[in-house]
Amino acid sequence: MNSVVALVYLGSASLFILGLKRLSSPDTARTGNLMAAIAMLLAVAATLVNQQIVGYTWIVVGMVAGSLIGVVMARTVEMTAMPQMVAVFNGFGGGASGLVAIAEYLSWTQGGALNPGGEVSMMAGTVIGAVTFSGSMVAFGKLEGIVTERVVTYPLQKTGNTVLFLGILAAAVLAALSPALNVFLAMAAGTLLLGVLIVLPIGGADMPVVVSLLNSYSGLAAAAAGFVLNNYALITAGSLVGAAGFILTVIMCKAMNRSLTNVMFGAFGTGAAESAAETGERTANQVDAEEAAMLLGYASKVVIVPGYGLAVAQAQQKLKELADQLTERGVEVKYAIHPVAGRMPGHMNVLLAEADVPYTQLYEAEEVNPEMPTVDVALVVGANDVTNPAARDDPESPIAGMPIVEVDRAQNVIILKRSLSPGFAGVDNELFFMDDSYMHFGDAAETIPEILSAVKDL
Repeated sequence: MNSVVALVYLGSASLFILGLKRLSSPDTARTGNLMAAIAMLLAVAATLVNQQIVGYTWIVVGMVAGSLIGVVMARTVEMTAMPQMVAVFNGFGGGASGLVAIAEYLSWTQGGALNPGGEVSMMAGTVIGAVTFSGSMVAFGKLEGIVTERVVTYPLQKTGNTVLFLGILAAAVLAALSPALNVFLAMAAGTLLLGVLIVLPIGGADMPVVVSLLNSYSGLAAAAAGFVLNNYALITAGSLVGAAGFILTVIMCKAMNRSLTNVMFGAFGTGAAESAAETGERTANQVDAEEAAMLLGYASKVVIVPGYGLAVAQAQQKLKELADQLTERGVEVKYAIHPVAGRMPGHMNVLLAEADVPYTQLYEAEEVNPEMPTVDVALVVGANDVTNPAARDDPESPIAGMPIVEVDRAQNVIILKRSLSPGFAGVDNELFFMDDSYMHFGDAAETIPEILSAVKDL
C-alpha cells in the first residue's frame, strides 16, 4: 500500500507542476486550474487510504462542511471581493499548517515519536503558519474596509517588532531542545501578535504585494507541515506555492518600482496630503457622453486601460458591449493591462474574462506602449497611478520609475473617473490636466452605458 500511495503522490506532484505551468497563459489557465484541483484530490485520497488514519468520521464532517463553504463562496463572492477571499484562503492555509505543527508538538510532549528533524519542522510550521494566519486576517480587514487602509504607525514600531521576533526565535530554540509546552504556547501567541504588527502599518496601496507575500508564506507553512507529517505531496505542493508566491511578489514590486523592504516598511501611499486638484488650484478638460462617443466612434484604433474603479463599479460587461460596438464600426480595440491595475495580480484579467472579453484583445503594458503614438483614443476607466506620466518624467515623484501605461502619448485620452482625487500614491495624476486629455466624471456603471448609447446613435 505504501508503494501505491507514493506513486499517487508522485502523480499528484506532476499534475501540480503541469497545472502551474498552464496557469501562465489565459488560454490554458482553466485546464491548469482543473489539473491542480485533480492533483489535490488525488493527494487527499491517497492520504485518506493511508494505514495511519484511525477514524474517518470527523474527516468526512470536515470535508462536507468545507466543500459546502467553498461552493457558497465561489458562487456568491463578487469579483471585487476576490482579493479579500484570497487573503482569507492564505490565512486558513497558514492556520491549518500551524495547527498541524501544534498537534504534533502536543503529541511530542506526551511521549510521541518525531520524524528526523521534526523539532525544526514543528517550530517553522508554527511560526510561519501563525504569522500567515494573523497577517492575512489583518490584510482581509484592510481590503474589506473593516480595518483602516491607511498606514498605521506607533512609537518604537520597528524596534518593538525586532525584539518580539528575537524573543520568538529564542522561545523556538528552547521549545525545540526539549518539550516545554508553556514556552511553545508563548511562542505561538507572540507569533500571532507579530503577524498583526507586521501587516497593520502597511497602507492599502501595498495590499496586493502583501497578499502575494502571504500566499508565499502559506506555501512555506504547508511545506513545513509536510516535513512534520513526512508527506511528500504536501512538501511538493507547499514548495510550489511558496516559490510561485515569492516570484509573484517580486514581479509586483518590479511593477511598482519598489523593493520588498520598502513595501513592508516604507509607509507608502498614505494619501494624507490634499491634492491641488481637490483644492481647485488645477482644472481639467471635460467632455459629455456625446463628445466622448464622437471621439471613440470615429477613431481607427482605441486602447482601453481598466483600473480598480471598473471593478468597483462592476461595469466590465458594459465596457465589453462598448468595445463590441466600436469593433462593429471598424475600430481596432485593445485592452492594456497593468500588473497592479486591480487589487491583486491578475484581477483585471479575470474581471474581463468574466465579461467574455477575448483573450486576444488583452495586452500587457509593455506590448502596447510602443504603438501608443498611433492610437487615436486611449480610454482610461478607473485607473490612476498606473497611467501617471510623472512616474516616467518626474524623478522627484513618489512613484518615479514605476512602469506605466503611456496613454499620454495617444492622440486623445478620455478618462472615466468619479473625481480628480489622487490614487493610492496620494499624488495628482498629471494625465488629467494635459491638453489632449478629457475627463468624463461619474460612476463607470452609469457613464459607460451613456457613452455606449451615444455611440449607437452616431
